Amino acid sequence: MKVVITGGAGFIGRRLAESLLARGRLTGLSGRQEPIDELLLFDVVEGAGCGDKRVTRIAGDIADKASVTRLIDRPDTSVFHLASVVSGGGEQDFDLALSVNLYGGLHVLEACRALGTRPRLVFSSSVAVFGGPAMPSAVGDTTKETPQTTYGTTKAALELLVNDYTRKGFIDGRSARLPAVIIRPGAPNRAASGFASGLFREPLSGTDYDVPVAATTVMPVIGYRMVVENLVRLHEIEGGTLGPDRAVSLPSLDVSVAEMIESLRRVAGNRHLGAIRIAPDPVIEAIVATWPQRTFSERGREIGLVCEPNVDEIVRAYVEDYLPA
Repeated sequence: MKVVITGGAGFIGRRLAESLLARGRLTGLSGRQEPIDELLLFDVVEGAGCGDKRVTRIAGDIADKASVTRLIDRPDTSVFHLASVVSGGGEQDFDLALSVNLYGGLHVLEACRALGTRPRLVFSSSVAVFGGPAMPSAVGDTTKETPQTTYGTTKAALELLVNDYTRKGFIDGRSARLPAVIIRPGAPNRAASGFASGLFREPLSGTDYDVPVAATTVMPVIGYRMVVENLVRLHEIEGGTLGPDRAVSLPSLDVSVAEMIESLRRVAGNRHLGAIRIAPDPVIEAIVATWPQRTFSERGREIGLVCEPNVDEIVRAYVEDYLPA
């Protein structure tokens, strides 16, 4: 079978690709485990190669329908749709957010529909689909979606399209509603939630870091290892288990900035840390204020989705994966 990952050069896309290559198989059209003989990674940049003959890397624009159609060209294809303009970028460039997040996602759905084989599709959504003054203190799969950012609005729109394309029998879709994913290595991106990685990543590298929100700020988070695990698990679940609503909130940890900093210091031990200073940025705080602070994910846990037991476990994973001894 063929697997396509849009956003395949990104952090989660790369880790998902590594996981799928190691796994070697996914549930195919037959309903049985089938070998992955082609893994296509699509992004705005080609990304670094890995030397595995199963992997093809293609750079292109997901807003270009013809390019997307060429990617999804085998009847036995599964798709992980991760490509997206992030939250901060979406607020700064409305047209780009619509072009990539909404129309790009629609191109992916249409390419899957054209196969005529009802392929499985896993879409990476976000808890940013929730928001507004009427948002409850904790949100979950039964909470009304009232996004307050362009990013969240495009995610909510695509969740509904995934549901409807599934209802029509065009695809077998699933939407994974992600909280903030930590800890991302490398340079920071334009995601408003990026500080949740930065307050770990920069101090662990010995660099001072200014946290752009108050220490009392609470947000749901999940580690990157569990995100990849859950994306694969969601693909493998029999579609009928999900019913007509294919969007599932991933299990997460609801933690404050102060608790994140405490976790960092516990795990760091004798490692030298850069200084951490609370320096609120009104722009970032305004975006974060529209997001839910707490989530519940009984449905996700019932179908076998997972989360780390605590933030310390996430920090240990990052140290193990990305920092020298």
